[in-house]
Amino acid sequence: MATTADAAAMRRAIELAARGLGSTSPNPVVGCVITDASGTVVGEGFHQRAGGPHAEVHALEAAGGSARGGTAYVTLEPCNHTGRTGPCAQALITAGVSRVLYAVGDPNPQATGGADTLRAAGVQVEQGVLEDEAEAVNTAWLTSVRLGRPHVTWKYAATLDGRTAAEDGTSRWITSAESRADVHRLRAECDAVVVGSGTARTDDPHLAVRGIDGATQPLRVAVDTGATAVRPGARILDDAAPTLIAVAADADASHLPPDTVLRIARTATGLDIAALLAALHTRGVRSVLLEGGPTLAGAFVAAGAVDRVVGYLAPALLGAGPTALAGAGISTIAEALRLDITETVRVGPDLRITATPLAKER
Repeated sequence: MATTADAAAMRRAIELAARGLGSTSPNPVVGCVITDASGTVVGEGFHQRAGGPHAEVHALEAAGGSARGGTAYVTLEPCNHTGRTGPCAQALITAGVSRVLYAVGDPNPQATGGADTLRAAGVQVEQGVLEDEAEAVNTAWLTSVRLGRPHVTWKYAATLDGRTAAEDGTSRWITSAESRADVHRLRAECDAVVVGSGTARTDDPHLAVRGIDGATQPLRVAVDTGATAVRPGARILDDAAPTLIAVAADADASHLPPDTVLRIARTATGLDIAALLAALHTRGVRSVLLEGGPTLAGAFVAAGAVDRVVGYLAPALLGAGPTALAGAGISTIAEALRLDITETVRVGPDLRITATPLAKER
């Protein structure tokens, strides 16, 4: 039975796991805390990069011999397979840990079974401590395993009356410098940043992370169906971060660097969103930050491919101009995509609202 001390240790493990956001794909973020037989913390660790030691290994190295007879708190079920690193379940057994508490079961069929291996070796195992919190920090990887596609966060900035630009098309800057800096944090936590042709053509965005030391640059993706928006010399084509230009299979992309072109099947309204996400998933992308305009956002919503919404609302009114979402296939209030607001935070003068889609009633 988990105690208050157990919950505190797991909460610390979740904090540690979050340090790996943006740098571990295609692997999960995982945190681990080791206490000795008396309950004193003797080791901490988190998964820092794909191919590197797992969280349990870092924590066990810090704990040394003090881990024997102690407890390991892990945000994800210890792995049970040998990949680029050895099985963490066996590492815990070898270290002499007598008790393991983990928050979330591993849904990956290649790695699951660690809990059974631990129990077979006589280790006391418990699951579910702060499960919801641990799920939240690892939601991108869990979504990718369960659905076979990247987790998608749609980010937008708008005035309080929902306008993303003025009637004359001007949009810099609707939100504050503080909000724009916060967006770079979101970029640093994701594997890929995606924009549409309208944004690429109008804003010539750079999409790289700035102002965050040690950040892993995300893959920059422009959805340019006809290959007409991204031209030679566009900022997205520099060497600051890797880039893909997603174009229709029949588009003339001869003006683009060949290694940046990603051909995707065309639909009646644009590129096939499911096929695009599948192609990114194949490339190891587990989390996408969708920064495109209203048309691309609408296509993702229509495809059922938005897992989280982050809206930055500025205390301003425009009264006219484009809205944040268009062409989402919603024609009546009964079809509205209802959201569960999970967080509201002031960022400078703005309000950042985070929400997740509610499951539709059948």
